[in-house]
Amino acid sequence: MAVTLKDVAEKAGVSRSAVSRTFTEGASVSARTRAKVEKAASELGYSPNALASSLTTGRTKLIGLVSDNFHNPIFLEVFDRFTRGLQERGLRPLLVNLSNETDPETSIRMLRQYSVDGVIVASSTLPPSFAEGFKTAGVPVVHSFGRFSTSPNVHVVGIDNVACGRMAAETLMARGYKRVAFLGGPETATSTQDRARGFFGALREHPEVEVSMSYASAYSFDAGRVEMIKRLMEDPAEAYFCGDDVLSIGALSAIRESGLRVPQDVGVIGLNDMEMAGWQNIDLTTIRQPIAEIIGASIELVVGTIERPDRHPETRLFPCRVVERGTLRQLVI
Repeated sequence: MAVTLKDVAEKAGVSRSAVSRTFTEGASVSARTRAKVEKAASELGYSPNALASSLTTGRTKLIGLVSDNFHNPIFLEVFDRFTRGLQERGLRPLLVNLSNETDPETSIRMLRQYSVDGVIVASSTLPPSFAEGFKTAGVPVVHSFGRFSTSPNVHVVGIDNVACGRMAAETLMARGYKRVAFLGGPETATSTQDRARGFFGALREHPEVEVSMSYASAYSFDAGRVEMIKRLMEDPAEAYFCGDDVLSIGALSAIRESGLRVPQDVGVIGLNDMEMAGWQNIDLTTIRQPIAEIIGASIELVVGTIERPDRHPETRLFPCRVVERGTLRQLVI
């Protein structure tokens, strides 16, 4: 038989309400009573029922973790960090796969059924209106890896994708490349649009550099490989800024399969610095996105918003940097 709250109360010689208060965060209970209850619970092997506790407190401690990028390997790291970070705070993540979903209403209905305390939208491809749909429904929300805004409607945590595009262009110019290209993810993704804007903006004042663009169907290895094969069948650029690391790895596969050398014949720079980028057989030069810091800030903001629902929305941006590896030629001195 499962040990009940009543069993703990009888063994500790206290009321059931005293046991309940002991295991309710923020509830008032004396140190002497707490010690007796915890000792009895330990001896009986009792654990408080989280669902029952939620009926008392009105808090489920469930946080909806919503994304549409499950095919991208970097989200294994993202989800790992999110789930561990939430659990360390005594919260429980509820993972929601929204691949191919553009209407927030479906996820709002589902997450309301589970009475989540808050939502983190972890996606760089979903439009800002998606996260805003949760706020309109009265659910505390943070858009992690979201689009920069000086006047956000919801909390946004991420990077300045336009600045990253400029950084990629400046990195290629510093290495003396005269024919460069942007190979982005889906053209409709806000991250693709911003990275392209920064890339082309930085090159606009350098007419001596020939620039081209193309877009893959998804942020995936296969999409990057297929798009690079198309580019290689034409007149390939000397170097490519790929919209993220997994696209870059697909592009590298196509380049090497074609018999060309990296970086001697074609250079590649990615974005994210996912774990695979540093593998010896990949060795990708890339722009590092500080994932751990973004996730930590996202969790802090969603918790803060649950406590203060009227908290003013803010944007937190984290700086990026180039990680030098082996897919670009050396700097021109």
